[in-house]
Amino acid sequence: MAKPTTAQKLLTYVLLAPLIVASTAFFGMISLITSLWDKSGRQQHAIAQVWARSLLMLAFSPMKVIGREKLGRVAVYASNHISYMDTPALFGNLPFQFRILANHYLFKIPFIGWHLTRSGQVPIDQSNLRSQIAGLNKGTAALKSGMPLLLFPEAGRSKDGHIRSMLSGAAFMAIKAQVPIVPLALVGTHELMPMHVYALAPRPLKLIVGDPIDTTGLTTRDAETVTKKLHDAIAEMYYAHSDVQRPAKEEPAVSAELA
Repeated sequence: MAKPTTAQKLLTYVLLAPLIVASTAFFGMISLITSLWDKSGRQQHAIAQVWARSLLMLAFSPMKVIGREKLGRVAVYASNHISYMDTPALFGNLPFQFRILANHYLFKIPFIGWHLTRSGQVPIDQSNLRSQIAGLNKGTAALKSGMPLLLFPEAGRSKDGHIRSMLSGAAFMAIKAQVPIVPLALVGTHELMPMHVYALAPRPLKLIVGDPIDTTGLTTRDAETVTKKLHDAIAEMYYAHSDVQRPAKEEPAVSAELA
């Protein structure tokens, strides 16, 4: 992975970072104000989509969506996680209402946590199995009510841009709600802003939407098998469209943990 150039660092620190912070503060305040009367989170979601598009515009990184026709159904949408910019990339390019499954510690951060709570996002506590299942059951309830869910099944950003082992929580919820899982592959966001790098390297991005993985008639005992299918689908799409070379030795497809 090429490091950001001096010019890219100067552009980020002098111009883009202040504008991104200003955009986040502006739309965040509007979202919090909207939450005073919008208890459904729908208006806040629409504001988040505008915010996300503003960040991609400021990053000079247009995104091409491949397989857009597969979007919109009630499903678990599961994406690889390779950059700080993954969340705005997805919010800005998934043209429908959804909620995210996020680590519970984010809900304790001032401003960020207020927005997550008021907009109806789903917290999950990974400290023990009972807490994990409780969080996944909340996600399942959202799916059964007709609200799609978005999550990163790797449960953490990849440091090197490669696909990591995936947790079975996405499959667990999809099976319990009897909805499909739609695999998503983000390409280019790692090069735009990788983990622990705080400068932008503008470039075109891609979001590839895979074929839905059916869960009809399955039970939670099938969660590991479904997770393996999800991992393989995301990896195949990602490495086919990315400049990142697939490693000769990969992590196991499925993590031993649930969520």
